[in-house]
Amino acid sequence: MPTSAVGGLADKQAIADFLAEADADPTALLLEGEPGIGKTSHWLTGLEQAQERGYRVLSATPSAAESVLAYAGLADLLSDVESSTLSSLPSPQRIALDRVLLRVEADGEATDQRAVAAGFLSVVVALADQAPVLLAVDDLHWLDPSSVHVLAYAARRLPPRAGVLASVRSDPGTASGATWLRLPRPDAIRRVQVCPLSLGGLHAVLRERLGRSLSRPELVRIHQISGGNPFYAVELGREMDNAATGAEMKLPGTLAELVRVKVGRLDTELRDALLAVACLAAPTIELIAGAIGADAREVVPLLENAAASGIVVIDGRRVLFAHPLVAHGVYTDAAPARRRQMHRRLAELVDQPELRARHLALAATTGDSDTLDALDAAAEIARIRGAPAAAAELLDLAIGLGGDTPERRIRLAAHHFNSGDPGHARALLEQVIAQPSHGVLNAEAAHLLAYVRLLDDSFSEAARVLERGLGEAADDMKLRVRMLVTLSFALFNSGRSDAAVQKVEEAVIAAERLGQPDLLSRALGMSVILRFMRGDGLDQLSMQRATELETHEADIPIALRPSTQQALLLAWTGQLEQAYGEITAIRRRCIERGEDGELMFVTFHKAVIAIWRGDFADAALAVEDAVERAVQLDGDVPLSVALSNRALLSAYTGQVDEVRRDVSAARAASQRCHSDRLGEWPMTALGFLEVSLGNYEAALAALEPLLQKLNAALDATEIISATFVPDAVEAMVALGRLADAEPLIDALERNGRRLDRAWMLAVASRCRAMLMAAHGDVDAASLTVQQAMVEHDRLPMPFERARTQLLHGQLQRRQRRKDASATTVREALATFEFLRTPLWAERARAELARANIGPRRANTLTPSEQRVAELAASGMTNREVAGELFISPKTVEGALARIYHKLEIHSRAELGQRMNQPAG
Repeated sequence: MPTSAVGGLADKQAIADFLAEADADPTALLLEGEPGIGKTSHWLTGLEQAQERGYRVLSATPSAAESVLAYAGLADLLSDVESSTLSSLPSPQRIALDRVLLRVEADGEATDQRAVAAGFLSVVVALADQAPVLLAVDDLHWLDPSSVHVLAYAARRLPPRAGVLASVRSDPGTASGATWLRLPRPDAIRRVQVCPLSLGGLHAVLRERLGRSLSRPELVRIHQISGGNPFYAVELGREMDNAATGAEMKLPGTLAELVRVKVGRLDTELRDALLAVACLAAPTIELIAGAIGADAREVVPLLENAAASGIVVIDGRRVLFAHPLVAHGVYTDAAPARRRQMHRRLAELVDQPELRARHLALAATTGDSDTLDALDAAAEIARIRGAPAAAAELLDLAIGLGGDTPERRIRLAAHHFNSGDPGHARALLEQVIAQPSHGVLNAEAAHLLAYVRLLDDSFSEAARVLERGLGEAADDMKLRVRMLVTLSFALFNSGRSDAAVQKVEEAVIAAERLGQPDLLSRALGMSVILRFMRGDGLDQLSMQRATELETHEADIPIALRPSTQQALLLAWTGQLEQAYGEITAIRRRCIERGEDGELMFVTFHKAVIAIWRGDFADAALAVEDAVERAVQLDGDVPLSVALSNRALLSAYTGQVDEVRRDVSAARAASQRCHSDRLGEWPMTALGFLEVSLGNYEAALAALEPLLQKLNAALDATEIISATFVPDAVEAMVALGRLADAEPLIDALERNGRRLDRAWMLAVASRCRAMLMAAHGDVDAASLTVQQAMVEHDRLPMPFERARTQLLHGQLQRRQRRKDASATTVREALATFEFLRTPLWAERARAELARANIGPRRANTLTPSEQRVAELAASGMTNREVAGELFISPKTVEGALARIYHKLEIHSRAELGQRMNQPAG
């Protein structure tokens, strides 16, 4: 993160360099410096240069008074965006931004702050398609927390032709501000320190601002005291103008002291008017007049005198302080009683519930019922607007005024949790639970705490919390059902599948008695999924009922939603085409709502389904997108999920070193977040890779922990739980461990017949054929592998089919049916080459070598690159290609860079010509 200094003409060049870079790649420039050093002047220079270069500028100038108002900064950034741009957004994003801009009432279903962030990013992307975009924020340190969340989200995902220009306070000896601001490239943020003015520069500023030239001794004295700080220097110059003794007078030695002196000499009426300005988020002449009980016509001359003294700036009907330090000085100089009195007056004048509640809180020393009710109502409005951080601040005010109740602490914890602060939420909830007298409230706190622990992937801890809290939920059956469903999920992921099923069945019975459709939907969906994974089969009628009763707006994790569970069950029972369509639709909704954490779960399963379908091109795009998002989310759970995905795909596509690297990193991430189930997938990928390479000892070493779990529950051989079993059997047979392989094959056969699962029956027959051949009964093995091929005909998994074909060909060769063997293996090879699975293609070629059949040359582009190339060559923009494939534009850019390099071309025109050439 480069840091440099600017001053004089250097600032214009630094800003010009930044704008030139931002016109191509996402870039940020932070103007840092002490208060009054002139950051805003440099920032305004940047805005002027950007407009001259044709940038679309979205700007905000937050203030201290606005820093507590939800989405005040974001509303400023969006204030000049055309309604047509907003109306073109997906519905969740459009509604979210309408609430930010106060265009609609904050009632009905709550907006998720992730939809606000996704909507703002969509606006930036749409504008960047038309012209370069500059997000400009002066005094970034005053940006309200809700707007910070959105800007941080957007900055990490900025498209090309977008930049951030901000000024931020950095006092000497303190760390640089805005540490939350990160861009797609870590080195894309440049920080420049705004320098003090030289003696000559200060002379020019003072002459312009004061309308006269100072003597050399006066100028030197002001420069020595101010240290070249222009605001400080101008105010010192004004002090000299106000004093008869001129340079002989005693000047304030610090900027804070100077402001106190300046404010202290104002008359009472003007100080009251300025106090109103300091307390208001959007001060107007009318509001100021109402606050001091005067007529607007009487207030104007007062404010004009203040403007002449450099205290305020009058912009139409709005009144702003000339500098934040003056606002701070006016507010802190007023006695606490005067400040409370002013806030009490303003509470009667402002319309917005959030502002009124804050003024009431700041007017009080202890909370009366009206104030506490107002804070509660304002917090609820902030929650509905998708501003949980603002809602948390309002409840903090209520608790600080004596309104500390278990109910408020639970709501406060929920707001902190939803604003991305699970640690604070956890501490609050544990305080509630520590008081056993709260009854049902303890159960409610336990349920929310369990969600917090599930976010950390601490399934066993979440289960412990819920089991302890269930006893106190007896008087609230709705809460008890929700707790039982969550508990069943935590128990299953802790390895206690029987206990999980028992708890979810309790939830189903209780929900039926309550007659609550949404609760019954959740309980039924979880019951079906857990019993399926335990090996009990698929209860289609219950699943259908769960999806029919589902409320799609319910605020529950996507893994617990029946519609998601239905899509996964379709895939796990071999209905891959329908499953792929449904999971793609769910993924689209996650993108529209900005649900990046949920998107990782969906993308993982979409990639797995694509791999099973043999669509490695689509899997590669999904995996690349997942890895990019995992880096942005910066957490161990998403990192483990994304790297496991990539390791599995790389194992199929033969990228040996990449698999080993990603498996190691994914396992480390899963261990850091204490998730055994996440750790299973990288080992599955590693086991498959080692089998593909013929490293059978290494394969069994990788798969041994998974085999131990399976041996304890041999009914649980559905594909989602036992995809590693065929690899383990092949390794055991190759190593002569036939007795160890037998029970695994038996389980696949038994469960396949019992549940009529094509995958289990197909791979079981392939494994049985291997075992028979190892015992020397090649003829029986050949018949058995033909039974496997019959099952493959009803299973759209081309790689698995080709793998069985390869075995079939090997058995035919051992039967001395060389022509039939060559034909069968050639078909397998064609599939392996089409899918671009080189390790298995090489195994097929080795088998064909006995019949002198040479290898085929692979295409240059990978399947995913071929897909991107075809769409780009059709005339689509990067943004359109990304939308078509449901990936990020950055993923498209990376793919195109590789395509250009491989094809040795440099433009889309050349790409179009190359893609239109006939194959050959």
